[in-house]
Amino acid sequence: MKPLAERLRPQKLSDVVGQHHLVGPKGVLTKLIQQGQLPSIIFWGPPGVGKTTLARLIAQELKRPMFALSAVHSGVKDVRETIEKAEKQRFFDRPNPILFIDEIHRFSKAQQDSLLHAVENGTVTLIGATTENPSFEVISALLSRSQVYVLDPLEPVDLQELADRALSQDEILAPLQLELKETEALFQLSGGDARKLLNMLDLVGGAAKEGQVITNELITEVVQQNLTRYDKGADQHYDIASALIKSIRGSDPNAAVYWLARMLDGGEDVKFIARRLLISAAEDVGLANPNALLLAQSCFQAVHVIGMPEARIILSEATIYLAASPKSNSAYLAIGTAMNTVKATGSLPVPLHLRNAPTRLMKNLDYGKGYLYSHDGEQHFLEQEYLPEDIAGKTMYEPAQNGQEEKLKQYLHQCWKGKYGY
Repeated sequence: MKPLAERLRPQKLSDVVGQHHLVGPKGVLTKLIQQGQLPSIIFWGPPGVGKTTLARLIAQELKRPMFALSAVHSGVKDVRETIEKAEKQRFFDRPNPILFIDEIHRFSKAQQDSLLHAVENGTVTLIGATTENPSFEVISALLSRSQVYVLDPLEPVDLQELADRALSQDEILAPLQLELKETEALFQLSGGDARKLLNMLDLVGGAAKEGQVITNELITEVVQQNLTRYDKGADQHYDIASALIKSIRGSDPNAAVYWLARMLDGGEDVKFIARRLLISAAEDVGLANPNALLLAQSCFQAVHVIGMPEARIILSEATIYLAASPKSNSAYLAIGTAMNTVKATGSLPVPLHLRNAPTRLMKNLDYGKGYLYSHDGEQHFLEQEYLPEDIAGKTMYEPAQNGQEEKLKQYLHQCWKGKYGY
């Protein structure tokens, strides 16, 4: 059985709830369709406000073939194959096809570049959908050839209309004769997202008895028990990101790659995930395996270039490597200690022997006097104080117990003896 959101998907523009500035009697899309003209379009708006539906209805109203791709699952090869199919359908008496790309912001620059020629020469008319600001996520060449239309979250009056339509017209919910007595929880939890609202009503319909009254309590109870979908705009966005990082910190690759999959399946931005891995490489793996930071940096750069769906493999490799690496937070603790010391002691003067002396005046003021050039010493080391006098000898860095830092510890002890005796 199709979900309620699919069963109630509008079949014509007049069925669309909300977005009156676009599809109302004086809406810009209404006028374009009446004129039979269609530029390339970028729909920008939050999830569940009708971007995909509008693309389908536009193609239907203008009687144009439509090809659809999802940026999450499609690569450059898929784009090129789709454009080739569109070219084969071009005839003198037929309008060019529409190419709809959902979540176009997830396309890398290379993937977006692969669209340019087809858009420029009219092989396809592009309709892209994005939840992110296209100014930052869509390349300028493509953006300059498109009209950007903003879709708004649904207002309470729109959500009420949608709920009433579902309960009175849907083939499954209508026979139950459910009474929507309270709407506060339903509207609040949906957050202006039509798909979310319909999903919740679908859940309630599956749990309710014939003639049951729908209250805030019922909505909250049913939704909390069943609605486990990852939502990158809500608390679960941070909860699941936290679970990923804590699984890496806990050296559990199985759990880490599971939470990574949850984030990817929920549509999380791969750049956000890559940033979190970079932080984890420095904070949690740290000096126990310095190569982890290099791998995480390579991952960060690669996902910017590659994009989905291939980026999932790069993220998986980095996640598993970080989780399977020995752990140390010594660098994290060291900078914390140092920052607290700075706050507590203020701007202590730099010792004279460490100061730069590029002019004669500075040399006359003893800038740089007494500085020992470390490379002149045995094994390139000469003992001298590098901290301000007031905090001389204070320990900031404590090596953790792991193979890599044991080597660092031994080296420091060899150089400093008592000062870095640990």
